Amino acid sequence: MDPSTTVDISTGQPAGTGVRTRFTTGTGVHRATGNITEQYLARYEKAAAGVSDPAALLPVTGAQRRFLLARRLTPGGRPDVVPLFFAFPHGTIDLERLRAAAGYLAAAHPALRTRPDVLRGAPVQRLGAPEAQVHRVTPRPGESAATALRRTLLAWSAEGPPLRLFLADAHADAGAHADTDGDGTTGPVEILALALDHAVCDEQSLGRISADLGEAYGHGLGPGDVPQDRAAVEVAGYREAVRLQLDAERRASGPDALAYWARRIAPALAGGDANAGPGQPATQQAQKAQQTQQAQQAQQTSASAAPRPTGSLQARLPVRDGDGRATAFPVLLGACGSVARALAEAGAPGRTPLLGYPWGGRPAAAPPVLGCFLNTVVHPAFACGPDDLTTTWWDDLDHADTPFDEVVRAARTATVPWTGQLDGLLTFEDLHRRPPLELDGVAGREVHIDGRPLQAPFAVSVSYGTDLLVRLAWDRDAFPDGLVQDAFAALTTELSGEPTELSGKPTEPSGEPTEPSGQPAEPSGQARTPSATPVA
Repeated sequence: MDPSTTVDISTGQPAGTGVRTRFTTGTGVHRATGNITEQYLARYEKAAAGVSDPAALLPVTGAQRRFLLARRLTPGGRPDVVPLFFAFPHGTIDLERLRAAAGYLAAAHPALRTRPDVLRGAPVQRLGAPEAQVHRVTPRPGESAATALRRTLLAWSAEGPPLRLFLADAHADAGAHADTDGDGTTGPVEILALALDHAVCDEQSLGRISADLGEAYGHGLGPGDVPQDRAAVEVAGYREAVRLQLDAERRASGPDALAYWARRIAPALAGGDANAGPGQPATQQAQKAQQTQQAQQAQQTSASAAPRPTGSLQARLPVRDGDGRATAFPVLLGACGSVARALAEAGAPGRTPLLGYPWGGRPAAAPPVLGCFLNTVVHPAFACGPDDLTTTWWDDLDHADTPFDEVVRAARTATVPWTGQLDGLLTFEDLHRRPPLELDGVAGREVHIDGRPLQAPFAVSVSYGTDLLVRLAWDRDAFPDGLVQDAFAALTTELSGEPTELSGKPTEPSGEPTEPSGQPAEPSGQARTPSATPVA
């Protein structure tokens, strides 16, 4: 699970620009035009009319649409990247065999053959020839494999396939010979980074990609081994899944759903105004907060700006037999809310922070194809008891299909504008649904490489396997290290019920990390297939 993932959060720009709405309690949200999904589909159908190759053209889901918008605001058009890292005994991986297996995946799964495009003002995805990149990364003098892989991912070119694999020797790294996880692996290792454009994958996709890659590698398959009839069936299934996802998003964007989210978020937005400091009117506080967000966005999107320094902490908590409390999502959400309030209190006392977490899955009737079928659910982190939190969470899940940009637009009907910027992210991943990558009978050991850009001031990721791996990454320009360490200690104590030994350290943009990652999300409370996302 990767705390640097974007998980389809806002770009920080006002959502629904040009469409002003008004919220009236009890009467819903009144819109002068259709919802965002309806508007997009109308633009897409108009733009797609008369194209020379309609079979290669598809619309994009709501999550994909927001990822593509974020890409346009990023220097060089770099996408949000979801990486998984696996350590194998040195010499295990045959690079040409791996390249063939990656090509097989690209030929078998239409999502891995898509390229983003803009057609007459409408974002679209186009099907192309199967392609995957597989490269060996050579660390520079004095550079570790982790640093070399992180540097390579940061240099991800906007042109090229959405599936890329990078292999780096780690035998010169400090501790590379150690049996760090107690799994019996000794000797020099090499680290394989399996990376994807987040616009083509979610958590369910990650599990299938790992399984299919291992199977193709084990059987020596390549792109020419995918039968044409199977490829055609997969394309039809992907097109149908996208259509059903957009239909679900359209239905979830009605007046009642938007009124619900306006009621949920408006009190949190108003809370900061109500607690404005002496001599600082509420409007001035709102303007200052918006100016701060804009300044942060300008720094992040400046081509010449260096990566912001990040820190990371992690702790492993035992999972006791018959004790599922620590893995219950409302418990994680409540604990993460405590962290958010502790961090927010230092800079904006009395303000209620807004968290985001990925949630979703394919619509129930959709084929089980790879793709990006998720949403980010907003959680106002009010202080409340566990019963109230659980009840509210279930209510949120009843409206979890409302696209994030629609939620932002509904919230902007309140008196305080919101750009969609989240204070923190929470991701949860059940590792039982995504076993480690296995190549020709050799199972890779998943490792974590931190230090990549964050899409929120802080991010908490929780991986549930034989134990509970809790990780926190934060923007060191936003929070002092000591404050975050105290908040993280409180988080792990709340989850485990006892003090926990922490590990980790701040990570400079060019320095070494503590460990690196994966991705997550949970299945929706609606009638949808179990899924989630990964992260970026």
